[in-house]
Amino acid sequence: MRPSDSPPDNYPLAIVDAHHHLWKLESGHYPWLQDDYDPQAFFLGDYAALRQDFDPSEYRRRTAGFPIAATVHIEAERARPQALAETEWVHQTSGESGFPNAVVAYADLAAPGIELALRQHAAHPLVRGIRCKPATGPAPGASARGLPGSMQDEQWLRGLALLERHGLSWDLRIPFWHLDEAAEVAGQLPALPIALNHAGLPWDRSESGLAAWRRGMQALARNEAVYVKLSEFGLRGQSWDAAENARIIRDTVAIFGWQRCMFASNLPVSGLRADFPTLVDTVCRAIAHLPAAAQSAIWHDNAMRFYRIAA
Repeated sequence: MRPSDSPPDNYPLAIVDAHHHLWKLESGHYPWLQDDYDPQAFFLGDYAALRQDFDPSEYRRRTAGFPIAATVHIEAERARPQALAETEWVHQTSGESGFPNAVVAYADLAAPGIELALRQHAAHPLVRGIRCKPATGPAPGASARGLPGSMQDEQWLRGLALLERHGLSWDLRIPFWHLDEAAEVAGQLPALPIALNHAGLPWDRSESGLAAWRRGMQALARNEAVYVKLSEFGLRGQSWDAAENARIIRDTVAIFGWQRCMFASNLPVSGLRADFPTLVDTVCRAIAHLPAAAQSAIWHDNAMRFYRIAA
């Protein structure tokens, strides 16, 4: 799926994949893959191709020929009572395969037992952060303010505030129409390291939609502890548009600065729209105007620092 014209000459020398998933269906229960298949609810539509194991050997096959130096596993929505078991399984997998090299686990920030859950996850040496998706509205203009689990839920916010105490970061996944609210939360917790997933999910590519996305990204970027992942540019019902996605990448880098941008694949989910070579090619072309040191930071250095991965 590489573009047909000549490849860029700025391919990276080392890549840290700051966001991917692994699962083995016989080793755990993944309701969204095994029980509750619902392509209407999934942001990319039909995801039948994901309903099979995605283990280290398959990750290596998808990324063959690329200089993967380290990776970060993000919780894969295993059945919530099995969240700690997922962390344990990923550590076992890392010991056998050499990666992932950092782990972002799941914990319910609003649960009464959140303090214990964070201690249990943090006791595992690769755990660097937590991803607990806040409640969100289904479309622009649809608010979730005040709902349980929203970014205004006091109990949820108290759980979020505990992450810093345990030396953990927060992986933030929200659609673009909630970026302003996330900026408010980041402002309340200025020392909490936050990694915004998937460039803030700019799903509305109209000029007005992109203008709203940029405003939210600018608000969030004012908080210096917030980094952003250049990942998952796929759209529901649309094929991969390299030029448009490169524009999104350039805008993201311009807003956050190259010092706070990290390359990430979102494998295997991203494979529904583009293979790994196509993704790397698109990012290469989008950041070709940057100095070599800035490109290296996006591909490698920033993620090593944010996720505290040993060299």
